[in-house]
Amino acid sequence: MVKLIKAQRKALSTNYAVAYAVKMVDVDVIAAYPITPQTHVVEKLAEFIANGELEAEMIHVESEHSALSAVIGAAAAGARTFTATSAQGLELMHEITHIASGMRLPIVMSIATRALSAPISIWCDYSDIMNARDTSWIIYFTSRAQETFDTIIQAYKVAENEKVLLPVMVAYDGFITSHTYEPVDLPDEEEVRKFVPKKVTWYTLDTEKPVTMGPVGTPDWYYEFKYQQVIAFENALPVIKQVNDEFAKWFGRKYDVVEPYMIDDAEIALVSYGSVVGTIRETIDELRKEGIKAGLLNLRLYRPFPVEDIKKYLSKVPIVGVLDRAISYGAPYGGPAYTDIASVFYHEADRPLLANFIIGIGQRTVLPDDIKFITKKLKEFLDKKQVPPKPIFIGVRE
Repeated sequence: MVKLIKAQRKALSTNYAVAYAVKMVDVDVIAAYPITPQTHVVEKLAEFIANGELEAEMIHVESEHSALSAVIGAAAAGARTFTATSAQGLELMHEITHIASGMRLPIVMSIATRALSAPISIWCDYSDIMNARDTSWIIYFTSRAQETFDTIIQAYKVAENEKVLLPVMVAYDGFITSHTYEPVDLPDEEEVRKFVPKKVTWYTLDTEKPVTMGPVGTPDWYYEFKYQQVIAFENALPVIKQVNDEFAKWFGRKYDVVEPYMIDDAEIALVSYGSVVGTIRETIDELRKEGIKAGLLNLRLYRPFPVEDIKKYLSKVPIVGVLDRAISYGAPYGGPAYTDIASVFYHEADRPLLANFIIGIGQRTVLPDDIKFITKKLKEFLDKKQVPPKPIFIGVRE
């Protein structure tokens, strides 16, 4: 039975939706350094603190490296923490991301995705978050403000689960969604806090029960510490699904690790992530009217990679086009999501043809006509029973 929660509807940008979610989960410590296009998140949180709407410590630091270091210290002391960044800021944090996950601290961080320099770009693609895919953080991709608000709340419940204890990144499109206003249903704050009650489930610095955190890992034991993170990710996937189900019962909005659209009878499937999935859905509706049986699989969870869910929806589709929004430079066959999906099917006898398309780099506009072009290319490949071994770059001037 769904628990009916009274909600207040507000027009919010995704940045502000993140800030409202962080306020509602009652964080203790926030540390951040401003960087476009995420700055509005922490500005709004500073406003909540100044107005007395959130009782939390805001630490103003000199860099993103320091921001993540500060919340590591706070989390190690038992605080519920938050930070936010983008692009070069996430790269400056990179050293510290491994420390946060290695110390098994349940930090939550939002990422307004942004292309990396050089040349300097403040616009969107997913090159920053894809550079973080091996940092041992759980990674969600979201495509709209309401989903991002809800996912931030879920992220704390997942991160703080005793079987998981890993930090979480929630990534959404810089500018395309970070600055776009949409209607967001805000549940009662007390209900959110009941859903994500504060409980310290991780090891903390305690003078009564001293522990050593972040010591030197000699060759005798380092491997075992890292293997514990492998086990944590194996534990994380069922917990993520369980939290999705609990959230649906509590607040009436259902999410999953992947979201299919018209995939059941699809002869051509497109896989992508972030806000572009909205454009793909609209285009699929048009393609269906033209008699082309296209479908979509929206990749909501990127780490841990939802292998069995991907197999469930894509195994019977004759051909799949993976639309990547980042480039894996020097990789032999394609972008990051494509490579992961190809590995899912490597050992499967019954697998689809796979093709890779690179789209939207540096926020190059992706139009319905681009999606139609990709779909028709996939139909040509299917007719020939052959796909090109390298990615196809859509919308680039050669």
